[in-house]
Amino acid sequence: MTQTQDEASAVSKRHVHHQQVRYADLDPQQHVNNVRMLTYLEDARVSFLDYGGRDGGHGFGAMVVARQEADYVAPLLPRNEPVRVELWVTEVRHSSCTLAYEILDEERVYLRAKTVLVGFDVPTQSARRLNDTERALLAEYS
Repeated sequence: MTQTQDEASAVSKRHVHHQQVRYADLDPQQHVNNVRMLTYLEDARVSFLDYGGRDGGHGFGAMVVARQEADYVAPLLPRNEPVRVELWVTEVRHSSCTLAYEILDEERVYLRAKTVLVGFDVPTQSARRLNDTERALLAEYS
């Protein structure tokens, strides 16, 4: 990950998703499995993009994951209270954007990650350019 902690804290607006740790998320070492942590990112991403959800959604068209990288900073153990998955935008290009994330609580960061999303045209099964509405919404979180 190239973003420092200072750069991450300088972001003006983050999308916050609260994720409950479930028993099924645990691995034999009794911490949240690494793949389940990626599912937490997916849950945050879906709530951020809100395809056609509350109030008609944010206006995002279909997007697909082109790249994902994650740094597992500390083990996430079973707990009663949810963790926060914070998401923000680090780059917007013609047909893609990069999202950064942290899974954290008041005491520590458990994971830092980045995902590159590409606009996707479902009927043609090909990449598409991001539209002005999508760019404006992404700009609110950069």
